[in-house]
Amino acid sequence: MNTPPAGTTEKRLFSRNDYLAPLPIPTGRKPCDVLNTIWRKNDVFIDIGNYSIGSAVIVLWPTVMLFLGIAYAFDDPGALILGACITGVPILMIVHSLFRKVPSPVRFNRQRREVCVPRENGEYWIVPWESVTAAATQHSSVSQAGRTSMGLLLVGFDNPDPHAKEDNKHFCLGFYCGGGTTAMALWECMRSYMEIGPEALPITNDYETGPENMSGAYVFWDACRDYIIAVSQHVRALEIGRLLGLISSTVFLGGPLAAMLQIWKLSPPPDLLYPEIIEWSKPIPPEQWAKRSPELEAAIAKREAELAGLSK
Repeated sequence: MNTPPAGTTEKRLFSRNDYLAPLPIPTGRKPCDVLNTIWRKNDVFIDIGNYSIGSAVIVLWPTVMLFLGIAYAFDDPGALILGACITGVPILMIVHSLFRKVPSPVRFNRQRREVCVPRENGEYWIVPWESVTAAATQHSSVSQAGRTSMGLLLVGFDNPDPHAKEDNKHFCLGFYCGGGTTAMALWECMRSYMEIGPEALPITNDYETGPENMSGAYVFWDACRDYIIAVSQHVRALEIGRLLGLISSTVFLGGPLAAMLQIWKLSPPPDLLYPEIIEWSKPIPPEQWAKRSPELEAAIAKREAELAGLSK
């Protein structure tokens, strides 16, 4: 896919596109896995997935709680009917996704500087890291309720097979993270891992060593227990702000339920079990590690100098 060079920004009246790669130069943002996209992480590779049932629950839960609260406060059954009409289809979609197979992740191998992109029918692509495209898009709309913004991070891959059919030449991962700086921080998780190493990433959920084969009820109560422990710790430390934030996330965002469903579906996360990819994913001697291209070295040095100038 042909995209403007990294660092380019296109602004329109109600939209903004920030192009982040190629080449994958620093964005100036700290890595932040806002959607729990890192499913597996080690010194050789990370697995990135865009299946996030927990995020869907957190988005839908406030609406459900709103209509339940209205129905209770005003003793109005009509609020329950209206709420069912508005949230019924999204709830059914969430339930349907619980019974579907979790899509395979995309694997970023930092030692080989390559990306494995699983496709349908057991096919996969091995794509050079420096050919990956990334863009943060953001769109705004204005209504009587005010201005609202939506956005996402798009990460694209090109099929290395020059003879591929037209409908199999490109593949794109979309992450509904809000666009803008949030999308840049999410992209930095992938970029920083590949260009710096696993130590550059924040602490993330460890799905790989999670409660494999546990029942949903057990995982739910385990999540509730963790919340209770966290509440008690904040109470003892008199951390009122954090305590209120934790309680709000539990009551108004469905924290324990979201955590239970996310862990239930992703512990352990799906693996790439192709024999060639199992071998490709093994560590290699440091002297065999792939190196940055001279073009990327120059682009990173230029960008780092720009960021240093901005920080002064």
